[in-house]
Amino acid sequence: MLHRLTISGMSCAGCVSSVETALQNVAGVTEASVNFAEHTAQVTGDVDAQQLIDAVSQAGYSAAELTGEEDASDREAIEQAYYKALLKKTMIAAVVGVPLFIGGMTGWFPGLNEAYGQGVWLAASVATLLVLVFSGGHFFTGAWKSFQNHTANMDTLIALGTGTAWLFSTIITIAPSLVPESARHVYFEAAVIIIALINFGSAMEMRARGKTSEAIKRLIGLQPKTARVIRDGQELDIPISDVGLDETIRMRPGERVPVDGVIIDGHSNLDESMLTGEPVPVAKAVGDEVATGTINTTGTFLFQSKRIGKDTVLAQIIDMVRTAQSSKPAISRIVDKVSSVFVPVVMIIAVITFLLWYNFGPEPKVSFTLLTTMTVLIIACPCALGLATPISIMVGVGKAAEFGVLIRNGDALQQAGRLTTIVLDKTGTITQGKPAVTSIVPVNGISEKDLLLCAASLESSSEHPLATAIVQAAKDKGLQLLPVTEFESVTGHGVKGNINGKPILLGNAHMLTRERIAVGSLQEEASRLAAKAQTPMYIAIANEVQGIIAVADPIKEDSKPAIQRLHRLGLKVVMLTGDNIATANAVAQQVGVDEVMAEVLPQDKDEKVASLQLNNEIVAMVGDGINDAPALARADVGFAIGSGTDVAIESADVTLMHGSLHGVADAIAISRATVRNIKQNLFGAFIYNTLGIPVAAGVLYPFIGVLLNPMIAGAAMAMSSVTVVSNANRLRLFKSGRSS
Repeated sequence: MLHRLTISGMSCAGCVSSVETALQNVAGVTEASVNFAEHTAQVTGDVDAQQLIDAVSQAGYSAAELTGEEDASDREAIEQAYYKALLKKTMIAAVVGVPLFIGGMTGWFPGLNEAYGQGVWLAASVATLLVLVFSGGHFFTGAWKSFQNHTANMDTLIALGTGTAWLFSTIITIAPSLVPESARHVYFEAAVIIIALINFGSAMEMRARGKTSEAIKRLIGLQPKTARVIRDGQELDIPISDVGLDETIRMRPGERVPVDGVIIDGHSNLDESMLTGEPVPVAKAVGDEVATGTINTTGTFLFQSKRIGKDTVLAQIIDMVRTAQSSKPAISRIVDKVSSVFVPVVMIIAVITFLLWYNFGPEPKVSFTLLTTMTVLIIACPCALGLATPISIMVGVGKAAEFGVLIRNGDALQQAGRLTTIVLDKTGTITQGKPAVTSIVPVNGISEKDLLLCAASLESSSEHPLATAIVQAAKDKGLQLLPVTEFESVTGHGVKGNINGKPILLGNAHMLTRERIAVGSLQEEASRLAAKAQTPMYIAIANEVQGIIAVADPIKEDSKPAIQRLHRLGLKVVMLTGDNIATANAVAQQVGVDEVMAEVLPQDKDEKVASLQLNNEIVAMVGDGINDAPALARADVGFAIGSGTDVAIESADVTLMHGSLHGVADAIAISRATVRNIKQNLFGAFIYNTLGIPVAAGVLYPFIGVLLNPMIAGAAMAMSSVTVVSNANRLRLFKSGRSS
C-alpha cells in the first residue's frame, strides 16, 4: 500500500534523515522517501496512515495524509497564506532591526556607559525579544523539538546564533561590568536582521519553489469539475465524483473529456497533446478510446465511461509523475547522508571557533568570540545543499511529462544521461507496427487467392502482427476462412496445421529447415523482397513449397530524424529484431542505425542486451513493453512505447506516451540537462559552505584583518537557497530538438 504525506516543520536537509528514519522504523514499512523540496513523504508498506503520522509527530514534525483528491487551488491557497505570513514576519523584524542597525552605525543611541544608555538598550532588548518570539518563534520551536529528539537541524543553528546574540547583549546591558569596556557592544540589531533576512529568503525560496510543481498543477487542472451524463433520457450536469462506470456521457466541441471511456455514437477530433506531447488532433470514431483531460476540438459524440477516479489514465500519469518527483537517484542519497551529519559537524566547528578565539584571539576577546561563533552558526545552514537535488528532479520529471515522457524514478532519470547505446525493437518502434501484405508469389500453378486463403486460415489462430496483416488481406478480398486442425505456433519461426486434411506450413527459412522442406527456386525471390524491407514467408502444402507471401511494415516518418538526433547525442543505435537479416538490413539502411541484430527469438533479446553490457556499454532498450519485457528489465534503462491510453507498463523505467522515437531523445536530453543542473546546484552549495564557514570562523583576520558580519552571513545563507531553486527553474525553459 502506498501512502503520501505532507510534512511540516522540516527546515533543512538534516530533517529529511530524521523523518525518513522515523517512518522506516514503523513496523510494516518497506520503503520511505522524503522530498525536502516538496515537503512530502512517500511510504510503501502494509501500514496504517495514522501510524505514520504518529511516528512523524514523535520525531518532532507534523504530518497529514494526502489522498490525491485535494484540490490544487486549495493547496496553493495554503502556500500563499504561508508566503504572506513569512513576509509579515520579515517586515516586523525589519521595522525593529533596521533602526537599531542605523542607530548603532551613526551613534544615534547612547553607549552603555552613558547615564540613560542602559534604559535605551533594555527597551531594545524587550523589543528584539518580541521580534524573536513573533518573527523567529518557529526557529526556536523547531530547535527545541530537535533537541528533544536528540537531533540538530537548521533551526538549531539559527536559534543558537540569534539566541546567543540576544542573551549576551541583554546580560551586558543589565550588568556591563561583567566584560571589559572595550567589549561592551550589543548585537540586538544582528539578531533581528538575521531573522528578517532568513524569513525573507524562505519566502522567496517558497515563491520560486512553487513554480517547480507547475507540471502537477497543470495535470490536476486538466480534469473538468463536471460531466454531462444522460440518465433516463435526460442530460444532467453532475460533479465528476458522481460519475459511475458505464455512464453515457455527451461531449460537445471545446470540452475536456471528464473520464476515460469508449465512443458509442458520433465522431470527432481530439487534442491529446496533454497525454502524448503531440499537437496534431487525433480522429476518433465509434469504438475508439478517449482519455480524461483530452480536448474535443470539433464534433459532438457520446461515450461510455470505462475508467473513473484513480483508474483514469490522467490519474495514473499524475501518480507516476509524483512518484518520480519524490524518488531519489543515487546522487541524492549520497547528499542526504552528507546532510544528515552536516549540522552536528557545523556545531563542532562553532565550538572549536569559540575556543580558539576565546583562548588565542585579540582583545576584546568576548566580542570577537561571540561574533565569529554566531557567524559560523548562521552561514552554515545547509538549506541549499538539501534542495540541490530534489528541486531539479521535480522540474526535470515535470518537464519530461510535458513531452509525453513519463519517468518512473529518479535513478532512471540520472541513468538516462549516461547511456552509450540505444537498442531499438523494429516492429512498432522503428516501424508503425501495422504491417500489410505487399506481395503474393505463387508457384506450381496455385492461384494467389488460394495461397492467401491457406495462409490467412492458418494465421487466424495467431496473434502475431504479421498474422493480423495476412488475415486482414483475406478479409479485404472477401475470402471465407477455412477451419484449421492441429494448429501449432513455433516461436520465432512460424505456424503449421491441417486444412482439409492437408498439412500446411507458413514461416521463415528456419521453419522450412526445421521441417526438412526444400526452399527450391524461391530463395532468390525471397532475397529480392527482403532487400525492399519486406518480410517474406514461405507457404508449404503437403511438405512442398507453394509460394511466398510478403508483408511490409511501413517505417514511421520520424524514425530517421529521431535516430539522427540520437547520433548527435553521441549514442550508438542498434536494431534488434526477430525478422530475417535481409529485411532487417533494408530497414536499417533506410533509418541509419549502426548495428543490426536480426533473427533473434523473443526469449533471447535480453541476452543480446546483456552481451552489450558485458562490453561496458550502458544500454537502453526501447520496445512495446510486452514482448520485450525481459529485455526492458535487463537494460540499464527500459523505454516502453505506450499507446497514449496505456501507461501501466511495469517492465519499463520510462514510458513514451506516443510512438515517436523522439521521446527517447527528449528523455536523454532532459536527463543530461537535469543531472547537469543538479551538479551545478551541488557545486554552488558545497563551495558556499566550504568557503563560507572558514571565512565566518575568521580565517582571513590574521592576514587582512577582515571578519564576516553575521548579518551578511544571514543574507548569504538565505539567498543561497533562492539561487539553487532559481537555477533549477531554468530547466522549465528546456525545448525539444524535434524540429532540428
